[in-house]
Amino acid sequence: MKKQWWHDKVAYQIYPRTFADSNNDGIGDIQGIISKLDYLKDLGIDILWLSPVYQSPMADQGYDISDYRDINPMFGTMEDIEELIREVKKRDMYLLMDLVVNHCSDQHEWFKKAVEDPYGEYGKYFYIKECKDGKLPNNWRAEFGGSVWTPLPGHEDLYYYHTFAKEQPDLNWENPRLREEVYRMINWWLDKGIDGFRIDAIINIKKNLTWQSYPADNPDGTCSHEAMLKDAKGIGEFLNELKEKCFKPANALTIGEVFNINPSRIKEFIGEDGYFSTMFSFDPFFTFQRGKYWYQWKHLDFQAWRDAVFKNQLLVQDMAFEVNILENHDQPRGATIFIPEEDYGFYSVSALAAIFMLLRGLPFLYQGQEIGTRNRVFHSPEEFDDVSTKDQYLAAKKAGLSDKDALEAAAYWSRDNARGMIRWDEMHQQEEEYGSVLNYYKRLIAFRKSEEYRNVLTEGKFAPAYEDEARIFSYFRYDDQTKLLLISNYSNQTAELEVKEKGEVVFVNYPQVSWQGERLVLRPYQTIVLDVKDRPV
Repeated sequence: MKKQWWHDKVAYQIYPRTFADSNNDGIGDIQGIISKLDYLKDLGIDILWLSPVYQSPMADQGYDISDYRDINPMFGTMEDIEELIREVKKRDMYLLMDLVVNHCSDQHEWFKKAVEDPYGEYGKYFYIKECKDGKLPNNWRAEFGGSVWTPLPGHEDLYYYHTFAKEQPDLNWENPRLREEVYRMINWWLDKGIDGFRIDAIINIKKNLTWQSYPADNPDGTCSHEAMLKDAKGIGEFLNELKEKCFKPANALTIGEVFNINPSRIKEFIGEDGYFSTMFSFDPFFTFQRGKYWYQWKHLDFQAWRDAVFKNQLLVQDMAFEVNILENHDQPRGATIFIPEEDYGFYSVSALAAIFMLLRGLPFLYQGQEIGTRNRVFHSPEEFDDVSTKDQYLAAKKAGLSDKDALEAAAYWSRDNARGMIRWDEMHQQEEEYGSVLNYYKRLIAFRKSEEYRNVLTEGKFAPAYEDEARIFSYFRYDDQTKLLLISNYSNQTAELEVKEKGEVVFVNYPQVSWQGERLVLRPYQTIVLDVKDRPV
């Protein structure tokens, strides 16, 4: 692949509502973000992605946008955003906004006009169907539960389509006038000086226009809307047009939230001439899923997780450059789901950090990850704020789980875990402690960016190592000049490993490395990086 300007960077996601509160009203805001830019720069961050700060009724925490060209007053003003853009550039950093264009809010002017006149111009901005006697077009189920079809307010026998909550009507991308409106808005933001977008739920913009039903996968007779995506042909036309009219002229960095595409299509989406610059690697998260509902999911299976990482790295490296994550605003905390509760501590968190940070791809931290933040504690379902968590709790109850078990299942996987206020007091405390997780992340990022190893850790190849060892997570990063070998004993037991490679230890999470001849004695979660001198991969 041709090297891009962002390949050797480190990125960080900000969830503005809970990142930093500048005016003590209990809500994070844009001025709070500005006040923490030096902290982020010192951490080693280059690229920032802001979850939505647009005008919104907040039915889905800002992912229901009522005005794409205005800022929600809880976060600040357009002048605040313009100041943030300037301050980011002053620090040689880059700013990405969240682009949410599969759907908008039911409070958006377009939808209000569609309600006024469903058969007029704005009615065609959405998917509105006549449903005589309440007979729906199909049995598709929305992401947050219930049908994808909801009655259009004030209109008997008319229903509108929503992939997510009923407050989030899907935009009709089949309508060229709608697409032009979207492109004008995107270019308006690019002209303001932002550097690109993270693109939300973009795979959903193309529907199967036969609107056929699919075999039910739920006792209520519904089927996940995802079932129709494989039959929704032609999304490439939309995405290529979006790229040509917006992203390509601005040389924008674009990160697609893309699920469920055939591996053979990865190059089409994020190859050298792909629709997007890159996309998130969600493969590790799929290893937890054992059914449609959270109460069916399993806790960490080390072998499955390691295999998924290895498979994806090998699949992608010759054609694309992905984004690696351990958590985000839609996932529980990585330090909870990838580390058994009884093992949590500096060494397990630092081992996970090294495994994640040194993979091939753009590492993307989520706010609080750098101090090892874990899931929060929920005492009752009334504490849930996230719409999907509430739905998953009810599904668990309907399946016969006790109140306690339903609460535990919903709480463990809840998006609310990632959306709590950042603990800046703990951040400051960790800044003062050399051996803290925060300072370990700083050293790790500096190692990744070091003059000696930047190239191999950016453009270098990936190869698995010691795959036959049950609890060893090990891999090579290599190019024509340098070979690095990461070895992590990802367990709470001491392990011995006969290491064939000779080389210098160049990064550690324990102060001492113990060898018995060629056997490396690894303490629980001990992780080292060797600069290999004498053995080809």
